[in-house]
Amino acid sequence: MTRHAPHALAAALALAFAAPAYAQSAEPVEPGKLQTITVTAERRTENIKDVPSAVFTLSGEKLDVINSSGQDVRMLSGRVPSLNIESSFGRAFPRFYIRGYGNTDFRSNASQPVSLVYDDIVQENPILKGFPVFDLAAVEVLAGPQGSLFGRNTPAGVVKFDSVRPSKKQDGYVSASFGTYGTTNVEGAMNLPLGGAWAARVSAQSQHRDDWVTNTFPNAVSPKLEGYDDRAIRLQALYAPAQDFQALFNLHGRALQGSARLFRANVIEKGTNRLVAGFDPERITTDGKNHQELESAGGSMRLRIGLGGGLTLHSITGYESVNAYSRGDIDGGFGAAFLPSGGGPGLIPFPSETAGGIHGHRQISQELRLESASSGGIAWQAGLYYFDEKYSIDSFDYNSLGGGVQTGLTTSTQGNKAWAAFGSVNFALSKDLSLRTGLRYTRDKKDFSTVAVQGTVNTTAGLTASTNDGKLSWDASGTYALSPSLNAYARVATGFRGSSIQAASAFGPMTQAGPETITSYEAGLKGDLLDKRARLSVGVFRYDVKNQQLTAVGGNANVTSLISAAKTVGQGVEFNLDAYVTPQLLVTVGGSVNDTTIKDPSLSLPKCAQCTMTDPPVAVGAATFYSINGNSLPQAPKYTMNLTARYGMPMGPGAELFVFTDWVYRSKVNFFLYESVEFIGPSLLEGGVRVGYNWGNGKYEAALFGRNITNQVRAVGGVDFNNLVGFINDPRTWGAQFKMTF
Repeated sequence: MTRHAPHALAAALALAFAAPAYAQSAEPVEPGKLQTITVTAERRTENIKDVPSAVFTLSGEKLDVINSSGQDVRMLSGRVPSLNIESSFGRAFPRFYIRGYGNTDFRSNASQPVSLVYDDIVQENPILKGFPVFDLAAVEVLAGPQGSLFGRNTPAGVVKFDSVRPSKKQDGYVSASFGTYGTTNVEGAMNLPLGGAWAARVSAQSQHRDDWVTNTFPNAVSPKLEGYDDRAIRLQALYAPAQDFQALFNLHGRALQGSARLFRANVIEKGTNRLVAGFDPERITTDGKNHQELESAGGSMRLRIGLGGGLTLHSITGYESVNAYSRGDIDGGFGAAFLPSGGGPGLIPFPSETAGGIHGHRQISQELRLESASSGGIAWQAGLYYFDEKYSIDSFDYNSLGGGVQTGLTTSTQGNKAWAAFGSVNFALSKDLSLRTGLRYTRDKKDFSTVAVQGTVNTTAGLTASTNDGKLSWDASGTYALSPSLNAYARVATGFRGSSIQAASAFGPMTQAGPETITSYEAGLKGDLLDKRARLSVGVFRYDVKNQQLTAVGGNANVTSLISAAKTVGQGVEFNLDAYVTPQLLVTVGGSVNDTTIKDPSLSLPKCAQCTMTDPPVAVGAATFYSINGNSLPQAPKYTMNLTARYGMPMGPGAELFVFTDWVYRSKVNFFLYESVEFIGPSLLEGGVRVGYNWGNGKYEAALFGRNITNQVRAVGGVDFNNLVGFINDPRTWGAQFKMTF
């Protein structure tokens, strides 16, 4: 496969959609009663109310509804308390935040403090974290730190995806939706009959959207934009010849072709955070090329071996690889101020067209975990973990004024090896009180180097670096049963993220940030209420991060660099309530308050390029900088809310007419570390509606839907480069969906 053309997998993925696909049917639930939720937040299956930490889940109809319009993993943002997901790369490179704690770094070797674990395999590289969401048993969001039982970079928490497993039951589903802008979302799954001790399942998804944005620049190299074709497949095989042995094999792949994120020049009105008057989301004027392509593939083998004496050995072996290339016009417009003809729209001081890519990537991971059965009120786990990743990152520069010719290429190579030893113990001290504690030692090593293949690079801080970090993390928690259906819990935990290195560029030197650590405290209540007609989870928390790795982006200096904050603090409250108001009306509501603060009087940054600074100025030599001490963390909304409501009306035996609505709100956010009038994203409220009819005892369903039905258009991110560049949220879509289960 060439570095820029990941097409080989596309044909194989297309074949997956040539035949119908199927899925598991939901188990029956007593009308007006909530089904018990079981989770694997602590690597064992248990009732969610017995887990002594904040855990929130999404599954079933909720996932189906928010996925109906062909959105990517960012659709999960705000759907549970304290979860935010955003991207400056569109579908290819999501950035996760829990309780305001995340990482805005956009470079391909950026590490994140929120770990994505897909079918027990850590997806470490941020581009891997965009793998599509389909045929899932559940999504679990675990607030951090989760440093004892999970393998990589979990100080902020874990987002955990679990696919529906194969079974010998002949069932499946196929779902197809069609909507505005030529949007299609086709997915399905089917269990395959293999006989004997084998079971298999094939799952696939294909998403498409037409190019719906017109580039009005004369003879534009990219005349139509914002479309995509995104296809993914998952093949699983389960071998279970005996009760004490099980092997689950998983192969998966993805192929994405489409537009990179559209950067829009001077889209924010100076002196405000509003979009400029007359802004049309379906128009852009840019002289650069826009293109994005991605191909990923991976596999895993998960073994469960009964050793006798109540002991079970788990072996989890994983392999992942990804190649990607994304090119866009960073100045967001055309021309330049120094040309006789000028440029636009608005001020374009100088043009910038760049691309980023990753090639030669491979990630290998191995975990061995020994688990005991509960005996005498004690249960324990212990294990070893190994991680090995290598890849190269390409940074390209192009001359928009010279026909898009390539003018620069810098290639950086990173190798990362880590190992860990861990263990945890659960103690049932009485029928009402249980305690848990865990311990993990991690060793993390990185080797990094940069080569200027074309053009120049800043060598002030050298072009090679190595890190070698070790840290002991621990947690201690307890659960007390206030009643058979209501538990109180408390937890103290620590976490760790290894050092990071970012490449030198033509504008700035290589930068490094040392390891960061977190100590977190939380307490809360969880339980079923009103004879299982309602379920409540509420908690309070505080965390302190030392030496948090932060990314200072752009500004007048046009340099992106890693810095460390001596301390950052987060505190707040979260709640989630599910309730049957009547046997036909189910309402869920969740929310969070997250108050984050950077506490480091020594940290100051240069002025942004064109915006209005609100931070206090400080003198740094002969220059004026601006203090970020006291600012909130970027992309950390203080308030979030989510709500769903479903009303079902029986229409005869096995038939139902239903209405479903869902809403998600977040308050304003800082796009960057500094505070400015223009780069504070305004609050955002998006709603959806779905009206449908199901029959045949749920076997068939037809529905009409709308996403972002109030058509709110907001800047959700910016580029602090040389003007007021921003990018916006997804447009309103209407559509229809049909689903059939077997």
